[in-house]
Amino acid sequence: MKIAETYSHLNGLEFLLVHKPDLWENIQSVIAEVDANNCRTKVSKEKTMKGRLLFSPVDMNAAFNQLLRNKSWDESRVSYWVTKNEKLIRKTLSMSAEEQKREIEAAGEEPIFSYNQTDFIKDRVAVEVQFGKYAFVAYDLFVKHLAFYVGDRIDVGIEILPMKSLQSQMSSGVAYYEGEFYNVVRQGRGVPAVPLVLIGIEP
Repeated sequence: MKIAETYSHLNGLEFLLVHKPDLWENIQSVIAEVDANNCRTKVSKEKTMKGRLLFSPVDMNAAFNQLLRNKSWDESRVSYWVTKNEKLIRKTLSMSAEEQKREIEAAGEEPIFSYNQTDFIKDRVAVEVQFGKYAFVAYDLFVKHLAFYVGDRIDVGIEILPMKSLQSQMSSGVAYYEGEFYNVVRQGRGVPAVPLVLIGIEP
Protein backbone atom coordinates (compact mmCIF):
# COMPACT_ATOMS: atom_id res chain seq x y z
CA MET A 1 0.00 0.00 0.00
CA LYS A 2 1.02 3.60 -0.29
CA ILE A 3 0.04 6.92 1.25
CA ALA A 4 -1.94 8.97 -1.25
CA GLU A 5 -3.01 11.87 1.00
CA THR A 6 -2.46 13.23 4.50
CA TYR A 7 -4.26 15.93 6.44
CA SER A 8 -2.80 17.53 9.55
CA HIS A 9 -5.44 18.72 12.03
CA LEU A 10 -4.22 21.07 14.78
CA ASN A 11 -0.63 20.49 13.61
CA GLY A 12 -0.72 16.76 14.30
CA LEU A 13 1.69 15.88 11.50
CA GLU A 14 4.02 18.77 12.30
CA PHE A 15 4.18 17.54 15.91
CA LEU A 16 5.19 14.07 14.71
CA LEU A 17 7.80 15.38 12.29
CA VAL A 18 9.45 17.52 14.97
CA HIS A 19 9.00 15.45 18.13
CA LYS A 20 8.47 11.84 17.00
CA PRO A 21 9.94 11.41 13.51
CA ASP A 22 10.78 7.76 14.26
CA LEU A 23 7.10 6.96 14.85
CA TRP A 24 6.10 8.68 11.62
CA GLU A 25 8.71 6.58 9.80
CA ASN A 26 7.26 3.55 11.60
CA ILE A 27 3.77 4.24 10.26
CA GLN A 28 5.01 4.88 6.73
CA SER A 29 6.97 1.64 6.68
CA VAL A 30 4.00 -0.40 7.94
CA ILE A 31 1.74 1.01 5.23
CA ALA A 32 4.37 0.27 2.58
CA GLU A 33 4.69 -3.33 3.83
CA VAL A 34 0.99 -4.17 3.47
CA ASP A 35 0.55 -6.13 0.23
CA ALA A 36 -2.76 -5.02 -1.26
CA ASN A 37 -2.92 -7.94 -3.69
CA ASN A 38 -2.88 -10.44 -0.83
CA CYS A 39 -5.98 -8.71 0.55
CA ARG A 40 -8.07 -8.98 -2.63
CA THR A 41 -9.86 -12.09 -1.42
CA LYS A 42 -13.55 -11.23 -0.97
CA VAL A 43 -16.01 -12.40 -3.61
CA SER A 44 -18.85 -9.89 -3.68
CA LYS A 45 -22.44 -11.03 -3.17
CA GLU A 46 -23.88 -7.55 -3.69
CA LYS A 47 -26.12 -7.05 -6.72
CA THR A 48 -24.04 -4.27 -8.27
CA MET A 49 -20.72 -6.10 -7.84
CA LYS A 50 -21.77 -9.76 -7.77
CA GLY A 51 -18.89 -12.13 -8.45
CA ARG A 52 -16.20 -9.40 -8.40
CA LEU A 53 -13.08 -10.01 -6.37
CA LEU A 54 -12.86 -7.18 -3.82
CA PHE A 55 -10.39 -6.02 -1.20
CA SER A 56 -11.25 -7.63 2.13
CA PRO A 57 -11.47 -5.25 5.13
CA VAL A 58 -10.84 -8.22 7.43
CA ASP A 59 -7.66 -9.22 5.60
CA MET A 60 -6.38 -5.64 5.44
CA ASN A 61 -7.02 -5.15 9.15
CA ALA A 62 -5.21 -8.41 9.89
CA ALA A 63 -2.19 -7.34 7.83
CA PHE A 64 -1.96 -3.97 9.60
CA ASN A 65 -2.50 -5.61 12.98
CA GLN A 66 0.38 -8.04 12.53
CA LEU A 67 2.81 -5.42 11.22
CA LEU A 68 1.99 -2.86 13.91
CA ARG A 69 2.18 -5.45 16.71
CA ASN A 70 5.58 -6.51 15.34
CA LYS A 71 6.71 -2.90 15.80
CA SER A 72 5.45 -2.80 19.42
CA TRP A 73 2.22 -0.87 18.90
CA ASP A 74 -0.11 -2.16 21.64
CA GLU A 75 -3.76 -1.90 22.61
CA SER A 76 -4.68 0.51 25.40
CA ARG A 77 -7.77 1.41 27.41
CA VAL A 78 -8.90 4.51 29.29
CA SER A 79 -11.42 3.73 32.02
CA TYR A 80 -13.80 6.25 33.57
CA TRP A 81 -17.09 6.56 35.47
CA VAL A 82 -20.20 8.38 34.26
CA THR A 83 -23.52 9.42 35.78
CA LYS A 84 -26.66 11.33 34.77
CA ASN A 85 -25.73 14.51 36.66
CA GLU A 86 -24.18 17.13 34.35
CA LYS A 87 -22.47 19.13 37.09
CA LEU A 88 -20.88 15.96 38.45
CA ILE A 89 -19.68 14.94 34.99
CA ARG A 90 -18.05 18.34 34.48
CA LYS A 91 -16.50 18.22 37.97
CA THR A 92 -15.04 14.72 37.55
CA LEU A 93 -13.87 14.91 33.91
CA SER A 94 -10.22 15.56 34.76
CA MET A 95 -10.08 13.17 37.74
CA SER A 96 -8.66 9.65 37.77
CA ALA A 97 -11.17 6.80 37.44
CA GLU A 98 -10.94 6.04 41.17
CA GLU A 99 -11.53 9.67 42.11
CA GLN A 100 -14.46 9.90 39.70
CA LYS A 101 -16.18 6.91 41.29
CA ARG A 102 -15.68 8.21 44.84
CA GLU A 103 -16.93 11.71 43.92
CA ILE A 104 -20.06 10.38 42.20
CA GLU A 105 -20.87 8.05 45.11
CA ALA A 106 -20.26 10.84 47.65
CA ALA A 107 -22.83 12.96 45.81
CA GLY A 108 -25.39 10.16 46.17
CA GLU A 109 -25.44 9.30 42.48
CA GLU A 110 -24.83 5.93 40.81
CA PRO A 111 -21.41 5.61 39.10
CA ILE A 112 -21.53 3.72 35.79
CA PHE A 113 -18.29 2.19 34.52
CA SER A 114 -17.20 2.88 30.95
CA TYR A 115 -14.03 2.87 28.88
CA ASN A 116 -12.51 3.79 25.52
CA GLN A 117 -10.14 1.39 23.81
CA THR A 118 -7.65 2.08 21.04
CA ASP A 119 -6.05 -0.67 18.98
CA PHE A 120 -2.56 0.73 18.65
CA ILE A 121 -0.65 3.10 20.90
CA LYS A 122 3.06 3.77 21.24
CA ASP A 123 4.97 6.59 22.92
CA ARG A 124 1.84 8.76 23.30
CA VAL A 125 0.67 8.34 19.68
CA ALA A 126 -2.52 6.39 18.89
CA VAL A 127 -3.32 4.73 15.56
CA GLU A 128 -6.70 3.52 14.32
CA VAL A 129 -6.85 1.54 11.09
CA GLN A 130 -10.42 1.94 9.86
CA PHE A 131 -11.96 -0.14 7.11
CA GLY A 132 -15.38 -0.19 8.77
CA LYS A 133 -18.61 1.74 8.41
CA TYR A 134 -18.85 5.55 8.53
CA ALA A 135 -20.04 5.63 12.15
CA PHE A 136 -16.88 3.94 13.39
CA VAL A 137 -14.66 6.67 11.94
CA ALA A 138 -16.75 9.42 13.51
CA TYR A 139 -16.43 7.64 16.85
CA ASP A 140 -12.65 7.37 16.42
CA LEU A 141 -12.20 11.02 15.54
CA PHE A 142 -14.70 12.72 17.82
CA VAL A 143 -14.72 10.38 20.84
CA LYS A 144 -11.88 7.87 21.02
CA HIS A 145 -8.83 9.97 20.07
CA LEU A 146 -10.27 12.89 22.05
CA ALA A 147 -10.75 10.75 25.16
CA PHE A 148 -7.13 9.59 25.09
CA TYR A 149 -5.93 13.15 24.49
CA VAL A 150 -8.02 14.68 27.29
CA GLY A 151 -6.90 11.82 29.54
CA ASP A 152 -3.26 12.79 28.82
CA ARG A 153 -2.46 9.41 27.27
CA ILE A 154 -1.63 10.65 23.77
CA ASP A 155 -0.33 13.77 22.01
CA VAL A 156 -1.59 12.85 18.53
CA GLY A 157 -4.15 10.51 17.00
CA ILE A 158 -3.65 8.93 13.57
CA GLU A 159 -6.54 7.63 11.45
CA ILE A 160 -5.71 5.40 8.46
CA LEU A 161 -8.48 5.25 5.84
CA PRO A 162 -8.89 3.96 2.29
CA MET A 163 -9.00 6.52 -0.51
CA LYS A 164 -12.23 6.51 -2.54
CA SER A 165 -10.35 4.69 -5.30
CA LEU A 166 -9.68 1.80 -2.89
CA GLN A 167 -13.04 1.99 -1.12
CA SER A 168 -14.85 1.60 -4.45
CA GLN A 169 -13.26 -1.85 -4.70
CA MET A 170 -14.55 -2.87 -1.26
CA SER A 171 -17.94 -3.71 0.26
CA SER A 172 -20.48 -0.89 0.31
CA GLY A 173 -20.70 1.33 3.38
CA VAL A 174 -16.98 1.53 4.11
CA ALA A 175 -15.78 5.01 5.06
CA TYR A 176 -13.20 6.71 2.84
CA TYR A 177 -10.59 9.44 3.24
CA GLU A 178 -12.16 12.18 1.12
CA GLY A 179 -15.50 11.92 2.94
CA GLU A 180 -14.01 11.94 6.44
CA PHE A 181 -11.61 14.75 5.48
CA TYR A 182 -14.66 16.80 4.51
CA ASN A 183 -16.37 15.99 7.82
CA VAL A 184 -13.37 17.19 9.85
CA VAL A 185 -12.87 20.38 7.83
CA ARG A 186 -16.60 21.18 8.01
CA GLN A 187 -16.46 21.22 11.83
CA GLY A 188 -14.03 24.15 11.86
CA ARG A 189 -10.38 24.48 12.76
CA GLY A 190 -10.68 23.62 16.47
CA VAL A 191 -13.00 20.60 16.31
CA PRO A 192 -12.27 17.93 17.37
CA ALA A 193 -9.97 19.44 19.97
CA VAL A 194 -7.19 16.91 19.49
CA PRO A 195 -4.20 16.95 17.07
CA LEU A 196 -4.86 14.39 14.34
CA VAL A 197 -3.30 13.03 11.17
CA LEU A 198 -5.68 11.61 8.57
CA ILE A 199 -3.96 9.24 6.16
CA GLY A 200 -5.54 8.10 2.90
CA ILE A 201 -4.08 4.91 1.44
CA GLU A 202 -4.38 3.11 -1.88
CA PRO A 203 -2.80 0.02 -3.50
